[in-house]
Amino acid sequence: MDKKKHGSHAGAHHTDEPAAETVAPAAEGAPAAADRVKELEEALAAKEAEAAANWDKFVRERADLENYRKRTQKEKEELLKYGNESLIVEILPVVDNMERALDHSDDDSASAVIEGVRMTLNMLLSTLKKFGVTVVEAEKGTPFDPAVHQAMCQVENTDVPANSVVEIFQKGYLLNERLIRPAMVSVSK
Repeated sequence: MDKKKHGSHAGAHHTDEPAAETVAPAAEGAPAAADRVKELEEALAAKEAEAAANWDKFVRERADLENYRKRTQKEKEELLKYGNESLIVEILPVVDNMERALDHSDDDSASAVIEGVRMTLNMLLSTLKKFGVTVVEAEKGTPFDPAVHQAMCQVENTDVPANSVVEIFQKGYLLNERLIRPAMVSVSK
């Protein structure tokens, strides 16, 4: 029995020593493990910051792309809406000349040429209207609007209020509500 006691005591003593040895290396490794945990936490924080920066870049790029799409769509719509502006501006003098020809013809003249010019002018004006062209309002007595009228001169006239249209020298035109040519007018003082 003594041997058992001694053996068990010896075993217990022997068991205590290896436990102390395993604790000792763990205690020595604790600063290394703590350093490793600290390194990993710092690396994690750096990666989280990098991920946040990348997310911010992504969101900004996405917004830039969306703005580009909107701008491109708007430009496309404007091109479709106003793309024929230069052609219409070139046609307007033809309209002016046809109107002048009719203004200088005899009112009671029903010649075939005058009737042909009148019909051609009406067809041309109808076609321009289909494409969004409208005449700027500029009748005698209309208040002068610098946004759509171009004053060629000022005249004394008691028939109309001051700063009103007296005479229209050339009609003005709008293309889809955008001014393409102002009406040239004389204005009362």
